[in-house]
Amino acid sequence: MNALEESLSSATDRAGAANGSAPGVPAARTDAPKLGAVTSAAGRGVAKLLKMYGSPPFEFVLWNGEHILPEGRKPIARITIREPRVLLGLLRNPGLRFGDGYSEGRIEIEGDLVHFMEEVYRGSARADKQTSFMGLLGRLLSRPRSNTVAGSKDNIHHHYDIGNDFYSLWLGRTMAYTCAYYPAEQTTLDDAQDAKMHHVCRKLRLRPGERVVEAGFGWGRLAVHMARHYGVKVRAFNISKEQVAFARSYAKSQGLESQIEYVEDDYRNIAGDFDAFVSVGMLEHVGVENYRQLGKVAHDVLGSNGRGLIHSIGRNYPAQLHPWIEQRIFPGACPPALSEMSQLFEPWDLSVLDVENLRLHYARTLMDWLGLFETNVDRVRGMFDEKFVRMWRLYLAGSVAAFTTGTLQLFQVLFATSQNNNVAMTRDHLYQP
Repeated sequence: MNALEESLSSATDRAGAANGSAPGVPAARTDAPKLGAVTSAAGRGVAKLLKMYGSPPFEFVLWNGEHILPEGRKPIARITIREPRVLLGLLRNPGLRFGDGYSEGRIEIEGDLVHFMEEVYRGSARADKQTSFMGLLGRLLSRPRSNTVAGSKDNIHHHYDIGNDFYSLWLGRTMAYTCAYYPAEQTTLDDAQDAKMHHVCRKLRLRPGERVVEAGFGWGRLAVHMARHYGVKVRAFNISKEQVAFARSYAKSQGLESQIEYVEDDYRNIAGDFDAFVSVGMLEHVGVENYRQLGKVAHDVLGSNGRGLIHSIGRNYPAQLHPWIEQRIFPGACPPALSEMSQLFEPWDLSVLDVENLRLHYARTLMDWLGLFETNVDRVRGMFDEKFVRMWRLYLAGSVAAFTTGTLQLFQVLFATSQNNNVAMTRDHLYQP
């Protein structure tokens, strides 16, 4: 422990609890010291923290009433840190401890939370802390969980089996928990999810009577969409017990149970003969170490005219998911770079036909989800507690920011078996009703 950390640790026993903050961003105190002028141990800790994140324009209010202003920029948010131990935790492992502190109410943010997170992501990129000791330490302390057969089941249960009633409050009519597709500015969330499913089906050029296998089906609406609108038979695999039960009940209510089989099983056990393979929003949970195996599954089930589509959150370069999201929200998740996704295709001679990036569509989707979440926040609080509300608010707002700043991407990759000449020569079919 260095001298700065010793000073903060000794202050922990002397600190009193701070009062709650008023909403909005009040005018910054003109008598507060600028970042370069602070002399207290806590102030030096704030200066170090800000440097790690590229000096974003934030005002800090500490447990002892001390205000610290950014240098040369008007603050866009005010951060209140209620205890010295919170600042100490931020200095040791900011990637994990910020989210925990906010969720527990030990950190307050005054200002637009999405804009705040955008500045955090942009500042992180400027600081280039990937090569720093603290960045290395944070990655070592926050290694993602494994996606073995048993590990995948535990990871999926942690996120998806917390209650269909909760998700129904903010996912909209379709219960689609993946990026929507907005063909026009005025498109609603529900219509955008329908448009996304048509977009996927047109890319696959589905025809009546064909057989489709789906790896990871969420609450099952894509399978229903494919069966209803394109006349195909679908066999879909998922390891979330709650989602499987929901999907089976819904398909039955729609009179489509004869066209759709929902299987509660791991994607590694997919077998059979199919015309098309599709996976929307599952690859993030597979783990790069398992991509070759997933690619083999797709290769083995597709015939000579087979084609497939992978829809996944991704990155511009290989990196781990934000540690707080991986540890607290999405255990085992890892959005891949395109170079990593190639491990699905290259070992099995699968031909990539088309790559589309829907990054800004996902930012819009998340904004719509966040709006519905806030509309129903009292019901969410009644189902869980205030910590859960704050945790999911931060997750959704931070996810919007990750896509608007380009930290995350959304890839749709269309592929086919290598000898398949029955492929589209143009993209015209994608935009015809």
